[in-house]
Amino acid sequence: MKTRTFRSRAVALAATMLAATPLALSPMMVTPAHALIVFDPSNYAQNVLTAARTLEQITHQITSLQNEAQMLINQARNLASLPFSALQTLQQNVQKTQQLLSQAQGIAFNVQQIDQMFSQKYGNISMSSSDTQLVANARDRWKNTVGGLQDAMRVQAGVVGNIDSNRTQMSALVSQSQGATGALQATQAGNQILALQSQQLSDLVALLASNGRASALTEAERAAAAEQGREQRRRFLTPGSGYTPGNAQMFNTGK
Repeated sequence: MKTRTFRSRAVALAATMLAATPLALSPMMVTPAHALIVFDPSNYAQNVLTAARTLEQITHQITSLQNEAQMLINQARNLASLPFSALQTLQQNVQKTQQLLSQAQGIAFNVQQIDQMFSQKYGNISMSSSDTQLVANARDRWKNTVGGLQDAMRVQAGVVGNIDSNRTQMSALVSQSQGATGALQATQAGNQILALQSQQLSDLVALLASNGRASALTEAERAAAAEQGREQRRRFLTPGSGYTPGNAQMFNTGK
């Protein structure tokens, strides 16, 4: 009797629980299929790889643009002109030396004039020339020699005067060359240094020419004086009229 009562109670409890189960599940809602988020690792990895490659290409493009910009900057520096010129000063120094040479006394640096002067004053002594003419020619030769020596000293003074100017220009050009921002500026500075050296060489040539001219005039005077001495000795030894007394002037009064 008791066993049946227990079974009936158990069946009633199970029925009650089954009846209550739908009530507990009824508040739950079923999620729609299209709202579910699906993660695809393979697709994600592919997208990351594509983004990385795109970023790398952009980085390369930026680097290339930077290199091109630097190249343009370097080209602009290489084409920049030197903001310093010593040409005017060098030309002035050359003109000073040329003026000194053009002011040569007696016999200028001219081939035709040299030939004419030597045929008249330094050539063979004419046997028909008077003693007065011989003395006048000797005096002209002496003047040419003294003038040549003076001209040589004037050229020497001019060349020495250019040394200080050349030193200043050389210092400035070397400074410009060392501070050059491009190839063109360095080349222009080097060209101006070569021009300065050319000007110094021209001064040296002028100095040698003036010194050589003075030495040549001295030797020519000696040769002409020796020839004139022989002619005067010949005249002295040639028999002629006796001694004729006359007035002698010991000092030159300028008359």
